[in-house]
Amino acid sequence: MPDPRLSRLVLGITLFRPGRDQVDRAVAQAAAGYAAVIAFDNGGLAVADAARLARAGVTLLSEGRNLGIAEALNRIAGAARAAGAETLLLLDQDAEPPEHLAAALLGARDRLRGAGIPVAAVGPAPAPTAGHKAPAYPPRPAAPERDDLAPVQFLATSGSLIDLDAFARVGPFRADFFIDGVELEWCFRAWACGYGCYVARAVAIPHRVGGGVIRAFGIAKLGIVMPRQPLFRMGTYLRNAVYAWRLPHVPLRWKLAQAAYLPLQAGLYWADSGWRPAVLMRLLAAARDGALGRLGPPEDLPQDRP
Repeated sequence: MPDPRLSRLVLGITLFRPGRDQVDRAVAQAAAGYAAVIAFDNGGLAVADAARLARAGVTLLSEGRNLGIAEALNRIAGAARAAGAETLLLLDQDAEPPEHLAAALLGARDRLRGAGIPVAAVGPAPAPTAGHKAPAYPPRPAAPERDDLAPVQFLATSGSLIDLDAFARVGPFRADFFIDGVELEWCFRAWACGYGCYVARAVAIPHRVGGGVIRAFGIAKLGIVMPRQPLFRMGTYLRNAVYAWRLPHVPLRWKLAQAAYLPLQAGLYWADSGWRPAVLMRLLAAARDGALGRLGPPEDLPQDRP
C-alpha cells in the first residue's frame, strides 16, 4: 500500500540520451504513489520512449535541446510547486533508489523540522559502485545534528529530497553553472539563508560519477582519486569552481581547500589524457573563464542527437 505522505511529494527525473533500461526505470516509478512523476528531457529522448512515459502517466517537460542540469531541475521544481507539492525527490536517469527511499527521507525531514532545525534538503548516504568514485559530503561545522542525520556542506541532487518552501526562499539552481557544481553552490546558498542540508546515514543510494576513476600516478594507496569525465565536463567543473571563489556565501575554508586541490585535479586530468597540449589549453581556458565570470553552456558541449 503506498505511503499516504507520498501524495504531497513529486518525483523529478532528469533525462539525457537515456537508454532503454533508464526509460524502464522512469516508467516503473510512475506506479509508486507519488503525487506526480515529472521528467525533463534534456535531449536525445526517442519519440517512442516519450510516448511510453506519457502512457505511464509521467509528465514530460522539454525544450527540445540541452538546457543543462540546473535549468532542468528548476523547471521540474516549478512544475512540482504548481502541482501543489510540498516536497520534491530528485533522481537522475541512472539512479536505482531503494524502495523505501522517499519514506525514509520524508521521515528524516519531519524529524529535523520537529527539532526546530530548518532544512532545505535531505539525502541518502552515497553507496560505492564498482569502478566509480562515490561523492563525499564534507560535514558542516557547528551545525546541529539529529540522531543519524548529519549536517553536510552539500549533497548530490540525485537522491535528495527538496523542501519546496525552502527552495522558494533559497532560490533556483544556477542555470549559468549548467551542470557541474550546481548542488554545491545551491547548498552553500541554502546554509547562508538559514536552511540546512543533511545526509540520512541510515539509507544509501549508489552513485555513479563519471566514466571510471583517475588515480594519482595510477596508485590507489595514495588516496587521490577523481572521476574520469569528458573534457567539456572537466572544463565546466573547473570553471564553476574557480568562479565560486567570488561568491560570498561559499565559506573561506572551502575556497582555500579548492585553491590547493583544483590544480592537482587539473594536473591529474591532463596526465590521464597523455599530456595532450589541447587538453591543457582547454583547462587553462576554463580557469580563465571562471575568473572572468564567463559562464553558461560550454562551447564544446556535445550536440544533441535528433
